[in-house]
Amino acid sequence: MQKRKTTTSADRTRHSRRSPARKQQGRASAASNSGSLRSEFVYAALRDEIREGLLSPGDRLREVEIAERLGVSRTPVREALKRLESDGLVTFGQGRGLTVTGLTHQQVLELYALREVLAGAAARFAAQHASALQIDTLKQILAHSKGLTSPEEAARANRKLHETIAAAAGNSYLHRAMNVLSDALPLLGKTTYSTPGRIESGWKENAEIVHHIARRDPDAAEQAARKHIRSACALRLAMTFGQREQD
Repeated sequence: MQKRKTTTSADRTRHSRRSPARKQQGRASAASNSGSLRSEFVYAALRDEIREGLLSPGDRLREVEIAERLGVSRTPVREALKRLESDGLVTFGQGRGLTVTGLTHQQVLELYALREVLAGAAARFAAQHASALQIDTLKQILAHSKGLTSPEEAARANRKLHETIAAAAGNSYLHRAMNVLSDALPLLGKTTYSTPGRIESGWKENAEIVHHIARRDPDAAEQAARKHIRSACALRLAMTFGQREQD
């Protein structure tokens, strides 16, 4: 018969001596996780502020001010700013410190040129490959967005529609390229849906895209999507540089 092992007072003493070290490691791990969550919170908050135009190109980003405003210490702010700088959303300049990155006229044109190509390809592939369920989803998103009056809500609905089109395209490489491009979109600042009349015109353009996808017409779907991005580019140039690109 196997002899049962008993716990002696010496064993309990050794265990109690080890416990504080393990507890300290646990607390350190919890603190690290908490710090990561705070850094992620600051990163997401600043990114959203840039996307919504609350932080404009050229605005200075001071650690102390951000920490006080968001109710965190300077450490997660510093970590979040490093991530934003790595993303290209924040730029370090001599004499000014960190500022929100501003796109030049040429960079805006290049960004929208690529958006036009990718959006056109996504609509073309969606017309060829979208399932009946995906087409119904596009129609539902379109119907929901018709009565929107808030520029922010209209912009979110527009993003959701085009993300669904990209998913319906059934091309993982295209989807990946569009995700990479989306990292630069916050630099554009305030949505073009804040321009008078854009909510209505944008909805009509999207309705045309969905119509051609549902009819399985790749050529027409691609051209409608390209037209939608060209219209957005013209509005962006007018908003940012005070001029409208000719169609």
